[in-house]
Amino acid sequence: MENRKIVLAGGTGFVGKYFQKKFSELGYEVIVIARSTPINWNTPNKITEVLENAEMLINLAGKSVDCRYNEKNKNEILRSRTETTKILGEAIQNCKNPPKIWFNSSTATIYRHAQDRPMTEKAGEIGTGFSVDVATAWEREFFGFELENTRQIALRMAIILGKDGGVIPPYKNIVRFGLGGKQGSGGQMFSWLHIHDLYRIILFLLENEKLEGVFNCSSPNPVKNKELMQIFREKMNVPFGIPTPKFLLEIGAFMIRTETELLLKSRWVLPQRLQEEGFEFDYPHLGKAIEESL
Repeated sequence: MENRKIVLAGGTGFVGKYFQKKFSELGYEVIVIARSTPINWNTPNKITEVLENAEMLINLAGKSVDCRYNEKNKNEILRSRTETTKILGEAIQNCKNPPKIWFNSSTATIYRHAQDRPMTEKAGEIGTGFSVDVATAWEREFFGFELENTRQIALRMAIILGKDGGVIPPYKNIVRFGLGGKQGSGGQMFSWLHIHDLYRIILFLLENEKLEGVFNCSSPNPVKNKELMQIFREKMNVPFGIPTPKFLLEIGAFMIRTETELLLKSRWVLPQRLQEEGFEFDYPHLGKAIEESL
């Protein structure tokens, strides 16, 4: 690598901390942009400075969707994605030697609730509702920049699994307390990706310089919710799990200030473009991914 600088925007969360560690191990200087760091969203000139001569920019910024969708939170969820993307795009335009590649987070939730067939980049159908509106606005802001010297890739990420973060701790608690049965009908699809493979996807797309646009970042083997919970129970040696019907999930979600969409939306997403380009997953099956994440 000629240039060993990477800029991580929104790099203080579960995925960001993992990337900081892995890219530092590769010898990169990792610079983080976040609300809590010296280089933050109120310092656009500093953002341009750190992007100058960077090899890549990875934008992970965005308020967590693990909250109630009231007007205040909905506005913050949208603005925290579109406005940060706009700031980064404008900073790249001001660079003399901009990053060679800009990865921007997106989400597999952009596709419709699907139990009839899987969604791919080519044949996927965009859904409706608040979460989809956020995702489409996010990608529209990102691809609204036409950058001559910077490749742009939107990462439509499924649920990310890994140690010490993401959805693993709450699922472990659910199973530990005997509530690890199916949620709702149990037939909704669960698309997922191990964090190690997400990191490897970044390296793969960095090396393949002709690739750009949208990529689904998900395992090639999604499972139904009832299979997900069964695998959790097996890996945690919990012999039984009480099913949770939708009305109880609604009550529980209200009590803990979140939304049932996170559990009940059927995300059936396949990584068609990655597989066509020859990417091979280290964690293609959920059992091993959960085992490594507990």
